[in-house]
Amino acid sequence: MKLVFAGTPEVAVPALDALLASGRHEVAAVVTRPDAPAGRGRRLVASPVAERAEEAGIEVLKPVKPKDPEFLERMREIGPDCCPVVAYGALLPRVALDIPAHGWVNLHFSLLPAWRGAAPVQHAIMAGDEITGASTFLIEEGLDSGPVYGTVTEEIRATDTSGDLLTRLAFAGAGLLAATMDGIEDGTLKAVPQPAEGISLAPKVNVEDAHLDWNAPALRVDRMVRGCTPAPGAWTTFRGERLKLIQVAPVPDRTDLAPGQIAAGKNNVYAGTGSYGVELLWVQAQGKKPMRAADWARGVRIGEGERLGG
Repeated sequence: MKLVFAGTPEVAVPALDALLASGRHEVAAVVTRPDAPAGRGRRLVASPVAERAEEAGIEVLKPVKPKDPEFLERMREIGPDCCPVVAYGALLPRVALDIPAHGWVNLHFSLLPAWRGAAPVQHAIMAGDEITGASTFLIEEGLDSGPVYGTVTEEIRATDTSGDLLTRLAFAGAGLLAATMDGIEDGTLKAVPQPAEGISLAPKVNVEDAHLDWNAPALRVDRMVRGCTPAPGAWTTFRGERLKLIQVAPVPDRTDLAPGQIAAGKNNVYAGTGSYGVELLWVQAQGKKPMRAADWARGVRIGEGERLGG
């Protein structure tokens, strides 16, 4: 088939690479979000998908909005059979959805209908799921509600951050998306409607959502830290300033600390929760680089009875 691939962040690059390497389909163009300011100089930088497409010599389309007439006209000129999508980052209007004969097929990082929305991996970890995966589905105008072509499953490991898990899913999902394109092309794959039961939503996780509650159980605190790493970053406060927690570990036998209370030894730092303690392993103080929690604690000289979170 002739394909137009839509995607923007680094997590979409493995899928583009898989389609380029398949040898079965032609990636005629790539659709991605416009260049965005980045770094201290705030200079405009192309998306990772745009950079990869340019390396491969593929036409790159960067519409401000997918309903722009110039973009729609160019899509009609290209005449794609199907448009595979991974984390493109913009809603597609009906007029765009109708252009390819086989529609736009999205790779979504959950086992639909679980975790529909922008942050499925973060929510799966924060909810304590043991298994997640990726799904390919035909995009409709509803939120991740279209019929599903295929899935792959992935175990959520006890120490997984959302970054760790998303990286694995990006590569497993790349193979799924390529296989989905093959099945659509040869007519062996049919999309199956999602069940009406088991729907859960995964809206974007913002900075306020990542504010830790030390009255929550230790497992909840651990899941919040892992689910919000690397972005937006779980955080608390210490002496009135924000402190980001990058890695913690539940310690079931540490039951002597009140919620948020800190105990610092020579090489270990612990904090109380609503159940038992957690060890702080890596933190990042406001305006500082990430550091081992023990080094941070030595620097600030934690006093007896001091607490995180006020």
